[in-house]
Amino acid sequence: MPAIAGLVFAATLALVFWRPRGLPIAWTTTLAASACLALGLVTPGEVVLAARGVWDATLAFVAAVLITLVLDEAGFFAWAALHLARRTRGDARLALAAVVVFSGVVTAVFNNDGAVLILTPIVSGFAERLGLPRPAALALFLAAGFVVDAGSLPFTVSNLVNILAADAFGIGFGTYARIMIPVDLVALSASLLVLVLAFRRALSPRLDVAALPEPASAVRDPVLFRWGWGVLALLAAGYGASQAFGWPASAVAGVGALALLLRAAFRPTVPLGPLVLHAPWRVIVFALGLFVVVYALRGAGLIAWLSASLEAWARRGELALVLGTGVGAALLSSFANNLPATLAHILALQGAALAPGDLRLALLSAVVGCDQGPKMTPIGSLATLLWLETLARRGFRVTWGEYVRAGLLLTPPVLLVTLLSLWAAARLIGPP
Repeated sequence: MPAIAGLVFAATLALVFWRPRGLPIAWTTTLAASACLALGLVTPGEVVLAARGVWDATLAFVAAVLITLVLDEAGFFAWAALHLARRTRGDARLALAAVVVFSGVVTAVFNNDGAVLILTPIVSGFAERLGLPRPAALALFLAAGFVVDAGSLPFTVSNLVNILAADAFGIGFGTYARIMIPVDLVALSASLLVLVLAFRRALSPRLDVAALPEPASAVRDPVLFRWGWGVLALLAAGYGASQAFGWPASAVAGVGALALLLRAAFRPTVPLGPLVLHAPWRVIVFALGLFVVVYALRGAGLIAWLSASLEAWARRGELALVLGTGVGAALLSSFANNLPATLAHILALQGAALAPGDLRLALLSAVVGCDQGPKMTPIGSLATLLWLETLARRGFRVTWGEYVRAGLLLTPPVLLVTLLSLWAAARLIGPP
């Protein structure tokens, strides 16, 4: 049975990444989950547990993506990006810093997958307007693509990984943000430093910012643009109150999305029907099916092995626990994708004999590893695959060799600094 469970898991990942004949990823995980049921690797009761584990995260993700799509149609992100670009004064290094800051803010509020769909076309458009040579354009693209995952730590809603982990162990929005906001600021600073050092030669040309249009010209719907600021205020208040009132993240994001969609329904600039139809509803089915497949690994004893590993790290002290858990989660994410890696660590931590403080510290270490570790390979996260696909559609192809070289150069130092900052934050601020 362990061999069969491992085979089903490996086959599922292979089909998700290579998608023969364009096979939808939701179909793949549905077939895999059905196979696990038919083979007796999981029970119907475990399928119900899987649904309880992923519903909030996936619905919050869909709601956030809907908000980003409507605001993008209104010109919200292009307006903000043009303001930042004009403040670079033609310095390519400042442009890189602007991309990092902008990507970090958008990712924090709207989640990494939604951010990559918005940021990649915007950065690509800037590179085309400014006539950047390929090395400089690649540096900006990699900055946006790297930060949408590496900088998706500050809030539970910033990454599907974060929501899954926080929901599984009852960590509220405020409790999570208290320790992870400073960690994310360190991660963004480390990302910027590493990116500047890695691409300092490519960032030598001066940029002709005069070629960029006025920011106001990017606003396609002033009414929705102003409405968007109100929705952002609503989200901030809702997320802030969610811990006190026990509101799930999907409820807050859902109210914000509904408010924006209702207003957009009366605006001619937004093709509301196609926009809602093409929202990532398939992610709900995909996540549920994948969680069922990971449950099968628990029955095969692989999750128990991971639990024992986490207990061994904990016996060596907090620093060893943070580094061991974070690096292990990063490696698993880079080769097996961060979503199954997250689910595996959740199940392993639920079965591990750890003190409450160690348990939550290990959980946040796994979150850091599963958010940042996927950047070492193109298959590590959905955001990276979306990034590569979006660039290819716009005529800019990044080979897997180019990506792996950049990922291996950028990810390890940023991951190490971020994990050390998490350990320091836990000692200075207190356990989560």
